Amino acid sequence: QVQLVESGGGLVQAGGSLRLSCVVSGHTFSVYNMGWFRQTPGKEREFVAAISQNGGDTYYGDSVRGRFTISRENMENTVYLQMNSLKPEDTAVYSCAAMSGYYWSHSDYSGDQRYNYWGQGTQVTVSS
Repeated sequence: QVQLVESGGGLVQAGGSLRLSCVVSGHTFSVYNMGWFRQTPGKEREFVAAISQNGGDTYYGDSVRGRFTISRENMENTVYLQMNSLKPEDTAVYSCAAMSGYYWSHSDYSGDQRYNYWGQGTQVTVSS
């Protein structure tokens, strides 16, 4: 059974940085495209970033492009989300997700319906 466990969330002041990690177990990590999504109460889940199986392609949501960086270490079964220049509006529960298959467009990666497995999420709170 595939399991995803996020860590690295917390409280940070606006302008600060956090690095989220997501460790995947139960299957060969390198077969999965990986994504990060976030959600706040009363709002729909929002696409943050995604990365292809070999790390060669990355995709970002408009609200985080230029501030966040997604990366992966296949030997460590881990995907990371480096978040810089954080804003109060970045406050949310951040979840990682795994998606099997081969995709080539931003729309493929940004739709949460394609992702097969999800983590429980980690809270990120940015104070003003």
